Amino acid sequence: MKNLTLLAASTSTQQFLFQIHNSFFAVGFTTQTTFLPNRTTELTPHICCRTKQCRSKAFSTKQELLAALQKQEEEEEEEEEEAYSDDDTSFLSLSMKPDRSLGLLDDYETEELDFDPNHRSGYVALLGMPNVGKSTLANQMVGQRLSIVTDKPQTTRHRVLCICSGSDYQMILYDTPGVLQEQRHKLDSMMMQNVRSAAVNADCVLILVDACKAPEKIDEVLEGMGDHKDKVPTLLIMNKKDLIKPGEVAKKLEWYTKFTDVDEVIPVSAKYGHGVEDVKNWILSKLPNGPAYFPKDIISEHPERFFVGEIIREKIFLQYRKEIPYVCQVNVLSYKARPNAKDFIQVQILVEKNSQKIVVIGKNGNALKMLATAARLDIEDFLQKKVFLEIQVKVKENWRQDEGFLKHSGYGGQIGVY
Repeated sequence: MKNLTLLAASTSTQQFLFQIHNSFFAVGFTTQTTFLPNRTTELTPHICCRTKQCRSKAFSTKQELLAALQKQEEEEEEEEEEAYSDDDTSFLSLSMKPDRSLGLLDDYETEELDFDPNHRSGYVALLGMPNVGKSTLANQMVGQRLSIVTDKPQTTRHRVLCICSGSDYQMILYDTPGVLQEQRHKLDSMMMQNVRSAAVNADCVLILVDACKAPEKIDEVLEGMGDHKDKVPTLLIMNKKDLIKPGEVAKKLEWYTKFTDVDEVIPVSAKYGHGVEDVKNWILSKLPNGPAYFPKDIISEHPERFFVGEIIREKIFLQYRKEIPYVCQVNVLSYKARPNAKDFIQVQILVEKNSQKIVVIGKNGNALKMLATAARLDIEDFLQKKVFLEIQVKVKENWRQDEGFLKHSGYGGQIGVY
């Protein structure tokens, strides 16, 4: 990757950085643009760093320099807090169903006013413990990879809206985060609130379990569904049946049918698509009659930049170990379509500690370069166009406990409109 940005400072510190010139590392700096809703981010100039000898020209001691930098960081944090407290006019809610008035279907509203009376449409919640295959199943049903998938638990953080349409049906799938038994951060509790609201709003619910594990009660997964005024149709899906013997599948199928309060149990292999058609047919038998909620030619309400951020987060999960994937938040600061050049995408990765930032960047920036290259290739495949990807890494302490920041980043059940 060319021109890959390794470190960042705020726009408000641009003149300040010119004063101290290049006093930290022999790598490039770029000014950081504030992550604001509904605002186009401008490209910012690079400040090249060649020597450490200019420090004394602006500050007599290292302590003065560090104190000045700390003051700048505090001012930046105040600016960010103001940005996160903006009104909600630039966000769409994922917590409520659109009105069936067809207000969102302008392109073909006239055609749909005379819709087929046998047409079915509705919302389907995918629930389950972490790493049982919810995202893999959602991708199989839509026929395209929308939700990121790794072998690590809790890969999915947002409730991803996946729209699966046919000539006589439309299923809107809520791919939800895995149900957490222990909620250690504000991020965890907000994700679980999204799981509960998805179940409450659904016309039917799919509960996924891992067929490789011993059968167990699903009470924790069902928690929160009691808020629904009526019991919704519920299907239990035994995923990963390809990894166990047919006799074991039959025994576990019998156990779940006998000891869980669900309408039906279906074994599947989401990875290979086995049994997915049976799941679709079950859903269609439960959805109410009515027109489509969304145009049939779209597969998600999320903007492209959301999926760009998710692809980068997936690569973080695949490349880094231990706590790093879980302390990283990916924000797409700027997405610019350029007709005569590659699309420009500027991304910020937030971590909670400087030691984590060092790991993400790696020696001589090699780890970050590897991440950016892998992400760029997948982004280009997803968008079907060439892109120029610029990645910054910044420390934001305890971002997982910052409710205002989390809401602004989409964890409050909303997505940004850009």
